[in-house]
Amino acid sequence: MTFSLRPTYDEPRLAGLVAALRDYLDGELADYERERGITHTSRLTRADLEPVWRRSRELGFYGIHLPEEFGGQALSYTELAALKEEIGASGRVLGHCVLGDMGGPLRAGDILRHATEHQLDKYLLPLVRGERACCFSLTEADAGSDVRSMRTTAVRDGDGYRITGHKVFSSAGPFADFAIVVARMADGGGDGDTKPSFSAFLIDLDSPGCRVLDGATPMSGEHIESDIVLQDCFVPAANLLGQEGEGMRIALGRVTTNRLLHCPTVLGATRRALDLTLDRTRHRKVAGGQPLLALQSIQHKVADMATEFYAARSMTYAALAALDSGADVRTEAFMCKLFVAESAFRILDEAVQIHGKEGLTQGNEVEYLFRKVRMFRVLTGTSEIQKNGIAKGLAFLT
Repeated sequence: MTFSLRPTYDEPRLAGLVAALRDYLDGELADYERERGITHTSRLTRADLEPVWRRSRELGFYGIHLPEEFGGQALSYTELAALKEEIGASGRVLGHCVLGDMGGPLRAGDILRHATEHQLDKYLLPLVRGERACCFSLTEADAGSDVRSMRTTAVRDGDGYRITGHKVFSSAGPFADFAIVVARMADGGGDGDTKPSFSAFLIDLDSPGCRVLDGATPMSGEHIESDIVLQDCFVPAANLLGQEGEGMRIALGRVTTNRLLHCPTVLGATRRALDLTLDRTRHRKVAGGQPLLALQSIQHKVADMATEFYAARSMTYAALAALDSGADVRTEAFMCKLFVAESAFRILDEAVQIHGKEGLTQGNEVEYLFRKVRMFRVLTGTSEIQKNGIAKGLAFLT
């Protein structure tokens, strides 16, 4: 894998998909955002998002990773990652809607394989078609890295369950129709088992006893989070995903894959920042009329930035290729998440430094990217959690 700020691909299908995606992101979607005045801090509505879901579906991007029977193209993880990187590099506000990251098929993960025919017909196939949206509700105020300490509880009640609890950081919650909620079974695992047991449920967000509240606004300024508050909310047994006690396995079943697939989006944002920084250093004049890039101190900075980016991107795609081959890449996924998060942060920090006062100004794209990338050192598992996972993996090496 060679260094490039605009990668090319030898495989015809992927090359065609990337070209078509770039055309859509830089053309039609950019125009749509501009016409509606959509920025990173806009409070997005279904009226803003549904046209993008539908159009992305028409173009073949929405749910493109899915099997053909669900209208997708059964992409490899490497192919999907390449598309996610392009979206991250595009700078598009609504880029997260194109493949279904925000409320769509990618947000739902692989629960399709756990779903019953009823659940497919009512929830998941409409989701794939861009007619419905979902959020994933696992985290609680005191149950982040240690999700098994959650307090949301499900109690059996006749032909269903009563669920009570308070979920936070439910991304896509402000415009979702239903949530995938993981709750602790009140009586443990059943049959006298007192060990904690967790189940996953599909919950309509307009159900009695369910409230969707404004969530905390992250440092990126995006209004995409909700709190999901459940108070004795009745959920029919038909909405149980899989079997009782399988909730945590369902929730965390693709954790290695998801950990890796978050990296290309961040790599794309970092690539965008590096491109913007190089453009500035070529055109910004210093004393004597020379470009900023003529200064050796600046040359060394951008050289380090590019080298870190190349290393982070190379290791990520190497791990994705191994995953596609069927290898167990749990330790490598921890390594990629750690290295991409920390490298991206260092690169963006230098990008802000090189942009000077403009890099500190809200409304400047590099300033936004710095805040966005900084979050990745915490989200989807802190860097410290990744180190724990790496150390655990190393302990089993012989």
